Amino acid sequence: MAGIDLHFHSRASDGALTPTEVIDRAAAREAKPELLALTDHDCTAGQEEAAAAASRHGIAFLNGVEVSVTWGRHTVHILGLGIDPEHAALADGLRRIREGRLERARQMGDSLAKIGIEGCFEGAMRWCDNPEMISRTHFARHLVDSGAVKDVRAVFRKYMTPGKPGYVAHEWAGLEDAVGWIVSSGGMAVIAHPGRYDMGRTLIERLILDFKAAGGQGIEVASGSHSLDDMHKFALHADRHELFASSGSDFHAPGEGGRDVGYTESLPPICRPIWQALEARILRPQA
Repeated sequence: MAGIDLHFHSRASDGALTPTEVIDRAAAREAKPELLALTDHDCTAGQEEAAAAASRHGIAFLNGVEVSVTWGRHTVHILGLGIDPEHAALADGLRRIREGRLERARQMGDSLAKIGIEGCFEGAMRWCDNPEMISRTHFARHLVDSGAVKDVRAVFRKYMTPGKPGYVAHEWAGLEDAVGWIVSSGGMAVIAHPGRYDMGRTLIERLILDFKAAGGQGIEVASGSHSLDDMHKFALHADRHELFASSGSDFHAPGEGGRDVGYTESLPPICRPIWQALEARILRPQA
């Protein structure tokens, strides 16, 4: 189980490593992973490169994506596993999400300038390979690199969450749309890191019910963002709501906290692993 990681990022979105580099890092672990899925935010540009790197290392691979969703007043993330990156509806939906990122980033830079932190938009852009994919993480890396804040987590805590000066609200994809794009492309939709959302039990239950009604089939139980208590809590949610369970490190960059790529905790025994349901979508290395 420690060799299955179905949630991590590359420089195609807000990771610090190229798709090849992040797969190479996972493959270099003492216990080489069995199955990996690159899940960049709102973007599938790194899938072909990552799949080729995984094949060279003899590692099975699933195409993936992490879709930004607005649900009520909350931003949630939905993983798509086993997707077809070229599927027209998915590709078009992701393109429309990306179109709003650049203007949001300019507003974030303006907001930080008003409290005396100048040049953040330009600084963040230097950390971003693709301007369409600029995110809060790129701003955070600039602020750490400039010495303004000690680490990425501190940046988010001080500046990049709701109510803080660098946060700019944005309307992402609708839940039904995001799940629909994933399912229509042949993939399975998964609620990413549910323990990170500022929701009580009642609201989480409502999210799960809406997600299932839209065609969603999985929930991330083992996550680099989850405590052991979180993992067991969401294992119970998965069991009660008949959802498949997924696992992922949510790795972005070395030294940025959470788990390293290629390693996750074992799922509790009551869980049904989602990769078993995705067997036909797994890209196996050529002999």
